[in-house]
Parts: sequence; C-alpha cells; structure tokens
Amino acid sequence: MIYVMSDIHGCYDKYKKMLKQIKFGEDDMLYVLGDVIDRGDDGIKAFRDMMERPNVCVFLGNHEKMALPILKAIYKLGGSFEGIWETVEFSRWMANGGEPTALDFCKLFREEQKWMIKYMELLYTYDEIKVGDRRFHLSHTLPEYDETRGIHDVSLDEFVWGEPDYEICYDPDVTFITGHTPTQLIDPDCEGKIWCGNGHIAIDCGAVHGGRLGCICLDTMEEFYV
Repeated sequence: MIYVMSDIHGCYDKYKKMLKQIKFGEDDMLYVLGDVIDRGDDGIKAFRDMMERPNVCVFLGNHEKMALPILKAIYKLGGSFEGIWETVEFSRWMANGGEPTALDFCKLFREEQKWMIKYMELLYTYDEIKVGDRRFHLSHTLPEYDETRGIHDVSLDEFVWGEPDYEICYDPDVTFITGHTPTQLIDPDCEGKIWCGNGHIAIDCGAVHGGRLGCICLDTMEEFYV
C-alpha cells in the first residue's frame, strides 16, 4: 500500500502510532511531504527513524529549508552556535520553532550529524506518481495558480512556501496532495481532518497545534488519524 502524510513537526509519538495503525510494513511505501522537524520536541528522532527505512520518501518542507544551512554551520563549528545566533537566518528559524531541532541536533554524534545533513540535502522537492488509474502530484505545497506556467517552472521556494488556490482545479488529470497549510485554514469545518476538493488533497491536520496527524492511503483513499 502507498501512504502519504505531512507536517509531523516533531510529533514522534503520533508518527509511530500512525505507522502502527496502518500496519506499515516492508512492502508498503510512505511519502512524507515535509516539515518533519521544528515546533514539536522530537523532529530529529522522527528523522532518524525515517532515515533507517528504505520505503519512506521524505520531501523538503519550508522548515527543513530553513534548518539546513544552520545545521551545516553548527556541524562545521563542532556543535557551537558562535557567530550563528545573531544572524537573520537563525532568528527566523527560531521564530518558526527551530529551537528543539537545533538542540537535539547538537546531541548527535558528529557522524550522525553528517549523515543527517546529507539525507536532508537529498530530500525530494516534488514527485508525480501513478496509483491504479490515478495520477498524483506530491509536494509540500504549491504556488498560486498561474495558467501560463507548468509545474517545471515553479521555483523551489514556491514548492515549500507557496499557498495554493484550493478553489481552483490546477489539472483535471492530476490530484495534487500537499501539506503546509492546516486544513482548518482552508475550511473551518475541516479542523483535524484531511480536506479534499477541486483536485486537491490537503493533509496537514495540525498535529503539533493540538490537532491530529492525518494519513491517506492512495490505493484505497482511506483516511487515518492519530
């Protein structure tokens, strides 16, 4: 079975409970659409678990994009924040919940830090897959609709910071699955639930904000919640 979840934001316990609920096994595939880290306490722990699973594919989210240059700098400085903490980039990351990630990264052995950085450098930006007779586009988010541009014209920042037009069908032949925007902001009646409409499936159910972690099976379109 093929599953998709997003925006775990350090909620390691919810992530592990979800794997148990869906009975995730070696023959299954899981796509995680970014924002594994920050805000919650155990983003590094969740990343380490995913790194050990060959059947988990992680995408770049805006939080990984913010974190990566800072983590590289911390690694080069041997775990020190000297010369980093006063930068605009560091302040921005901290303002977006980066503290638990930074502190836990510093607790890793240097070899673990090195491999985590390499893993994060190779995170997917987007992918298109076919399940049965349906085509799915997977990415952390999407930009506003622009009929003059194709998907290959979208910038990296738009794939991690964009705000989709959920009221517009981008492509009648493709279903777009994204995280990033908590579903209650798309539709207040959808708080804590996956939102579907107009060729979009939004799966950030606000796990770190007191909501639930959502997951969808693309073979059956069944929804799961923790």
